[in-house]
Amino acid sequence: MASRSTQPDFLCSTSPSRSEPSPAAAYRHADEPIGNVEQIYSGQLVPDLAVSTFRNIDRLFPSRTVAAGNSPHPLRQALERLDGVIASANGEPYDLYDYLALNSVTGLLVLQRGDIVYETYQRGNHRDTRWMSMSVAKSVCSTLAGMAIQDGLIPQGLAAQVTDYVPALAGGAYEGVSLRDLLMMASGVAWNETYVDPDSDRRSLLRAQIAQKPGGAMQVMAALPRAAEPGTLHNYSTGETQILAELVRRAVGRPLSDYLSEKLWQPYGMESDARWWLESADGVEIGGSGIAATLRDYARFGQFMLDGGRIDGQPLLPEGWIDAATRPTTLVGGQSPLEYGYMWWTAWTEPSRRDRAFAARGIHGQLIYVNPARDIVIAQNAAAPKPLGRLVIDPMVFCDAVVAHLEGQAGAPA
Repeated sequence: MASRSTQPDFLCSTSPSRSEPSPAAAYRHADEPIGNVEQIYSGQLVPDLAVSTFRNIDRLFPSRTVAAGNSPHPLRQALERLDGVIASANGEPYDLYDYLALNSVTGLLVLQRGDIVYETYQRGNHRDTRWMSMSVAKSVCSTLAGMAIQDGLIPQGLAAQVTDYVPALAGGAYEGVSLRDLLMMASGVAWNETYVDPDSDRRSLLRAQIAQKPGGAMQVMAALPRAAEPGTLHNYSTGETQILAELVRRAVGRPLSDYLSEKLWQPYGMESDARWWLESADGVEIGGSGIAATLRDYARFGQFMLDGGRIDGQPLLPEGWIDAATRPTTLVGGQSPLEYGYMWWTAWTEPSRRDRAFAARGIHGQLIYVNPARDIVIAQNAAAPKPLGRLVIDPMVFCDAVVAHLEGQAGAPA
């Protein structure tokens, strides 16, 4: 068995302690040039500008702070070398260094049994760098919905009707759509998610966000037509996560950032404040993207899910929620399970399927991978040049290779 390293083989800087001056005032990347949000979704940022933009997204839109507490959840370092990790793509082998370079990875952190076994930062990123979540935020938002149900703030649970909580949608295509339909992105409402198409519904929603007009996002959603009966057809829709944000915001009676801070960021021990985009100044959070957090705190969110959604033994989510949210679900009349949970991706490779792994993922290569069978969490930040289709190596294939390597190390003779 290879011995554990006593010295880090990664780039890492010590983040400021909570007693030092405000991290926001001293944020190391605050003066970097940035692009604009339409360039992000169009895939029209040169590499260096993409990196500086992705770690400064709170400069693109008004944002609200998700406050951390004063007692970070400890992450002990038990470092392993991952030189033996080999992933395959198109019949070719790729090692760790290929993966970091070819998939434009800017941060990678692997937890095993809650300990850091590997951590690296690239392209000038550091431990205190806040990086964009993109659609990883969807999984955060869906988890907040579960917390609101557990807190009794959505008494009807998954059967709650969307239009009872979001009156701006009353009388339109979202009549008869339940919270469960929404979480599965199976509302039956028509939607085009194509990021690079300026005429898509996704870009219409983005323009509403750029306009910073209160209620603008729900105006976009209220105008959509029905394509199928609720619960019968899955159609990936960032718009549905904005509806979810509106629903949860009304249910909990306070900003999502405050609720996330109160329920998870502080009690679980995230070490850094996060930021979350707003639809308009002092408005509702953007449910489908726009969280900016550190890599370690993304990993802690994955660990929270792996821990069963509990803090100090107390459940924050309804019984059975994580199983339902992270495993294939069934559509009305569906002959086979939908490979999607409640805004979590179910495993799409055979090794991870066997382990019932799941993931939060976002465009440009963002990922939180959770493998409960092996007690492993992998968090990744990346700056792929296009929203989709530019990752040379499938991230879950790489995660499978990491899991196999660590399991092999654990089982090898000393």
